[in-house]
Amino acid sequence: MELEFTADQEELRDSMRAVLSKESPVGLARRVVEHDDPVAELWATMIGLGWPALTVPEADHGIGLGMIEAGILAEELGRVIAPGPLLPTVTQFVPVVREVGTAEQRHRFLGAVAGGECRGTLAIAERSGSYDPAHVETTFTVDGDAAVLHGEKRFVMEGDRVDELLVVAREGSAIRAVVVPVGDVKMTRIHAFDASRSLVHVELDGVRVSVDRVLGEGDTSDEDGIARAVQEATVALTLEMVGTAQTIFDVTLEYAKHREQFGVPIGSFQAIKHKLADMMISLERARATAYFAALTIAEDDERRATATSVAKSAAGDCQRLLAKEGIQIHGGIGYTWEHDMHLYVKRIKSGEQLFGTSSVHRARIAALLGV
Repeated sequence: MELEFTADQEELRDSMRAVLSKESPVGLARRVVEHDDPVAELWATMIGLGWPALTVPEADHGIGLGMIEAGILAEELGRVIAPGPLLPTVTQFVPVVREVGTAEQRHRFLGAVAGGECRGTLAIAERSGSYDPAHVETTFTVDGDAAVLHGEKRFVMEGDRVDELLVVAREGSAIRAVVVPVGDVKMTRIHAFDASRSLVHVELDGVRVSVDRVLGEGDTSDEDGIARAVQEATVALTLEMVGTAQTIFDVTLEYAKHREQFGVPIGSFQAIKHKLADMMISLERARATAYFAALTIAEDDERRATATSVAKSAAGDCQRLLAKEGIQIHGGIGYTWEHDMHLYVKRIKSGEQLFGTSSVHRARIAALLGV
């Protein structure tokens, strides 16, 4: 596999970083935390730049780029802990519709995403916390021209700030995805560790939607396609964690260069140097495994499932080390509300819990390897 970014991909990264540095400074995330502001102006800017259309196929009026470009976007969003529904829309809603929707459904829903008219997210986890489609217990039945859903979904990213929920449900033994308008369900916002990102629980008992919102054709199970889309979502979240980890490292390194103790910068102490070296190694390991996983998805390599779990596990190891050392090197100031470090730590810690923890993915690696 070719692990070098192309000139176009590097240019895309540079342009995204420039825009996000200006339009989504850390103060914007703080504004969401303190005032529950949906930051509509940031979403409007992203629509103007065509970012929601990034991975929508050209046939559905999108830009037609792939997993690598989605990963670049996710990493840059993570660097600035950007609030809003762009990440779940591009890396959760779009992949599921693209994988299992009919041509008409792709045109309908993905065309709306590309035009900035639709924001979406994926509702798959339930009480068990599993993101595996095979473990879904929510059901739906067809009643005339309507699909009737029963069950609940948990930890839905930006669920109250999107237009459509992609609900993974079971019809008998078949696993399907149903597009449900947010106005048709009852939601409960949870008190999340990272208040810059909205997480909701969704109640679906008796919710009725038009049967043409059930993705796919006939009664064939779409479990494999949904699982592939979940892999994309997992790798994208992993790269968002990598982006946040990079900022934790950068902020900590800058602090160590300027904070003085005994008349010299603390970064000159051997103990601090060792900490920073360990942080860098862990960060680069997480980035390398995440982009390898993105490449396996982009090339539909048979190793994509294993690579996805390796990447999420490495990102989990990275966040544990960088969050701990980032706070410790800053000392007491790292704990204060006024310092931005806690915002980055909360974002990366919450990312570890979504789409499977390190422990879950290590167990999955063992199962895939037959251990």
